[in-house]
Amino acid sequence: MAKAPKKDNNEEPIEKQLWKSADKLRKNIDAAEYKHVVLGLIFLKYISDAFEELYDKLKKGEGEYAGADPEDKDEYKAENVFFVPENARWSYLLSKAKQPEIGKEVDSAMDAIEKDNPSLRDVLPKVYARGNIDPTNLGGLIDLVGNVALGDAKARSADVLGHVFEYFLGEFALAEGKKGGQFYTPRSVVELLVEMLEPYSGRVFDPCCGSGGMFVQSEKFVADHQGKVNDISIFGQESNQTTWRLAKMNLAIRGIDSSQVRWNNEGSFLNDSHKDLKADYVIANPPFNDSDWSGDLLRKDGRWKYGTPPTGNANYAWIQHFLYHLNPSGQAGFVLAKGSLTSKSSGEGDIRKALIDARMVDCIVNMPPKLFLNTQIPACLWFLSRNKANGKFRNRVDEILFIDARNLGHLINRRTKEFSAEDIATIAGTYHNWRNPDGNYEDVKGFCSSTSIKRVEELDYVLTPGRYVGLPDEEDDFDFNERFTKLKAEFQEQLKEEAELNRLILENLEKIEVKNN
Repeated sequence: MAKAPKKDNNEEPIEKQLWKSADKLRKNIDAAEYKHVVLGLIFLKYISDAFEELYDKLKKGEGEYAGADPEDKDEYKAENVFFVPENARWSYLLSKAKQPEIGKEVDSAMDAIEKDNPSLRDVLPKVYARGNIDPTNLGGLIDLVGNVALGDAKARSADVLGHVFEYFLGEFALAEGKKGGQFYTPRSVVELLVEMLEPYSGRVFDPCCGSGGMFVQSEKFVADHQGKVNDISIFGQESNQTTWRLAKMNLAIRGIDSSQVRWNNEGSFLNDSHKDLKADYVIANPPFNDSDWSGDLLRKDGRWKYGTPPTGNANYAWIQHFLYHLNPSGQAGFVLAKGSLTSKSSGEGDIRKALIDARMVDCIVNMPPKLFLNTQIPACLWFLSRNKANGKFRNRVDEILFIDARNLGHLINRRTKEFSAEDIATIAGTYHNWRNPDGNYEDVKGFCSSTSIKRVEELDYVLTPGRYVGLPDEEDDFDFNERFTKLKAEFQEQLKEEAELNRLILENLEKIEVKNN
């Protein structure tokens, strides 16, 4: 499990210090490109630390390592450690860090590692010799990353480097904004999904896995609850090869087996890499309202048990894809655009009705705005269960739990919100108390409601939580002026943001005009 590195009371955490230093070295490189430079080095440092620790044991040749050859690749394979050839070892690269050819040295190191470790083939970035990467800055980055977990044992090194890798993924996603959201689901959203589903053991599947955050958080969940990490196995698919590479590195740095995390550019609908998989859990954040999902080629696909999804929106194709891959007692938790709760266009309402009538829908969570980096579209969480009458939880076949979490979360900058640990505990605890046999669940006006299927039928199968939870009991001392002042301030802040955005657009247009002239 990757924990936050310790810090002195007067110091920032090491990952924040590293980020600030690394960002200063970025100069004119776009964040989308720079992330591969930095994350590739963090990964290289991790596998080199792990290799060198085992190398030293093999070299000493004591106990079980008596007579071992430290240059024998099979010795490392047996210990689930990547073999690192001499010209790719961190100590070697560190000795070359101040030389003008350091970019070529790092690219050669990546090539050599891939050659000796088939599971990393086509995964590692080879971008270090490009003209826009200054050798001096690259050397500075190598020095910087070299200070992480220096000299620590493999477990400690993986712990710290894994946390730094995860933190940097999030920071790069923030820096990239809309594009960043395509490879990274905000950590607090992933934590909420995992805390609600509680994947203690079994097969965990994400058919649009991005950089692998759902898998990492599932492993952390098991470790946090004193379970056995080896009790879960992960299966994934990603259509963007660059993002898939990030996922492979993200998982490898924690020692998580990623052999079943696959890439193909056709995607999960056209080329399902796990056709026969029946998972215990599906955890996912598919693209919102995807209109380019090749639905016209899949009109008679066997996955559409509850109705053929429209060609212009993949939301209900994803839902049925998830259900198709669940075993008879499987559960799914995933993010969708809020419109999926009410839409009736092109047969979506009929599919939603069929899902509800089949008793597949377990819980719906309405989400606050500004949680996602790549879209301002309102979002919600769906939780499905193939067997709501199972013995593990109480029988809730004729009920759906609605949670309205729009008032939770806090701003981390002007444009982005996240859930606190307390928010996550509140939402997940409400779900667990509702579904557990010994839970002490109660409806809370304005927040949660355990609603009968009959009532959902009466409201025409609309799944918006606000319809069911009602309004909170207003306090008697409600201050209209205070509420009005707050709304006015929020509106003025929004106008400022729009003005700043317009200013930047005009600035860039003027630069283009000057260049063309």
